[in-house]
Amino acid sequence: MRRSSFLVRLILIGILLHIYVGFRLIPDMPVGMTVRTLAGLWLVLSVLLIPFGMLARTIKQQPLGDRLAWVGLLAMGFFSSLLVLTFARDLVLASLMTVDAIWPGTIALARWRTGTAAAVPLLAILSTLVGLFNARRRARVVTIDVPIEDLPAALDGFTIVQISDIHVGPTIKRRYVDAIVDAVNHLKPDLIAVTGDVVDGTVPQLTHHTQPLSRLSARHGAFLVTGNHEYYAGANAWIDEFRRLGLNVLLNEHVIVEHDGARAVIAGVTDYSAGHHDPLHRSDPMAAIAGAPGDVLIKVLLAHQPRSAEAAAAAGFTLQLSGHTHGGQFFPWNFFVRIQQPFTAGLARLNGLWVYTSRGTGYWGPPKRLGAPSEITRVRLVPGVPD
Repeated sequence: MRRSSFLVRLILIGILLHIYVGFRLIPDMPVGMTVRTLAGLWLVLSVLLIPFGMLARTIKQQPLGDRLAWVGLLAMGFFSSLLVLTFARDLVLASLMTVDAIWPGTIALARWRTGTAAAVPLLAILSTLVGLFNARRRARVVTIDVPIEDLPAALDGFTIVQISDIHVGPTIKRRYVDAIVDAVNHLKPDLIAVTGDVVDGTVPQLTHHTQPLSRLSARHGAFLVTGNHEYYAGANAWIDEFRRLGLNVLLNEHVIVEHDGARAVIAGVTDYSAGHHDPLHRSDPMAAIAGAPGDVLIKVLLAHQPRSAEAAAAAGFTLQLSGHTHGGQFFPWNFFVRIQQPFTAGLARLNGLWVYTSRGTGYWGPPKRLGAPSEITRVRLVPGVPD
């Protein structure tokens, strides 16, 4: 009941935002009535399509569900840019009207109105196409060196390849995952870290498309922690499936990795919000490291959300690898991420703890990435100097 009422409110907000865009753009467009009518009909269609994109995974009939998802999510991505650009246009016009009020006749306001009304939808289309290309191409490899003071010589260059937030689901399928696995294996890592949000759907829906993960290969194996989307899709079933695929799932626990005579702790916690879905899965970095040898310097924590960092620092971890944020995925959501998470993307320091936040290897929702490219992250431990 609560979820349905939230969806109704979301749809009502969407309707109001579409009305706003229509009233602000269509009357000023330098086109005939036929084109203006078509623009209005598109906005009406967009109001209907976007909810389909959000709910398509509940449609069991295939390929209908996936096709509706593609259309609805593309419409969502396009309207997001259209809305932001309409806001920006209104700010520009307000500034120009202020200038015109102070110095009358210096600005051709009518020309600005018609020109910007035409430019906004064209720019929204362009950003959607560029964002689609960025989202659908295979994630680039990003290499990050993490400097560790007193790093054991045997661990100099120890390589962890991190993938995160693939979001296998209505628009991300087996071929997309195959390309990621091939790229990861090509790097020949010492260890692979999968930091959550692998799926957006149930095991029966997606087992065929997650199968390539069984090919992940590293000297010390592939380790996985749950993300919030695993809990939306049935976490326990997915944990069993990931283990069947040969992934080492860490649920508030750790393993000791021995590498050329040196040792490292590799720990993992359940998602930061997991306790809301299952009290037995409450995220606990302290429990994840409990019982680890005190003489092991390198302690790596896999935690889906960067918000785990404060507890990880208190527990004595050296490095935390996270995802969840997607780096914002596309403007302007990168600014909103900072409200919820302490880090948006990249390498950061918190009370002696290194935190690396991946922008994600896939995408969520609209197949669109602008200013936040997807990544396969090659993390290398290197000797550092004291702070």
